[in-house]
Amino acid sequence: MSTILIVDDEKTIVDVLKFNLNREGYTTAEAYDGEEALQKYKETRPDLILLDVMLPHIDGFEICRRIRATDKLTPIIMLTAREEEEDMVLGLDLGADDYVTKPFKNSEVLARVRANIRRTAAATETEPRLHGDGLVIDDERLDAFVKGQAAGLTPREFELLKFLMATPGHVFSREDLLRDVWQYEYIGDLRAVDVAVRRLREKIEDDSANPKNILTKRGSGYYFEW
Repeated sequence: MSTILIVDDEKTIVDVLKFNLNREGYTTAEAYDGEEALQKYKETRPDLILLDVMLPHIDGFEICRRIRATDKLTPIIMLTAREEEEDMVLGLDLGADDYVTKPFKNSEVLARVRANIRRTAAATETEPRLHGDGLVIDDERLDAFVKGQAAGLTPREFELLKFLMATPGHVFSREDLLRDVWQYEYIGDLRAVDVAVRRLREKIEDDSANPKNILTKRGSGYYFEW
């Protein structure tokens, strides 16, 4: 059974999340500050982390950065009371897979947890590599190689690239990508898709400002071209 690490300094929030996750069959571990979170992460090696941004001692952004330095696979969902775009972008740039803004519905959090665990499990299945013009998808490493160099993709970026590459020329709206890559229905904020596309371009394109592979169809969405 999957283990979820819940990190939040508000005990009420932790208790509610724990109750609902346990009821869904998940095992949980809990931490109430940044130092405890890193220790619990090392002890439990969770399948997913629900990570508050505002924490005592070490904030959620720094925790995310430290975990991603050695672990690019474990899904991280940021929990934040902040609504400013720069905070959301910073979390995603540091390697978070998703974020939920407080106050949140428990059903929304559970849907995100299920989708991220399902996506990670699917990503670890070994499949043939996809080649093209110096770009190679490696399913064993969950990464892409550009001219022989590892791109250092996060699991989300890896799945997004693989999905777009599978049907070159097909334009996917941001809603399509949330449903098929993020694996949940549109809830209200599509900026996570734009951030993931920008980060992906920075890692695989020669010039991310003038991309040749991950392209935009104005007013419609994104598509891949060789």
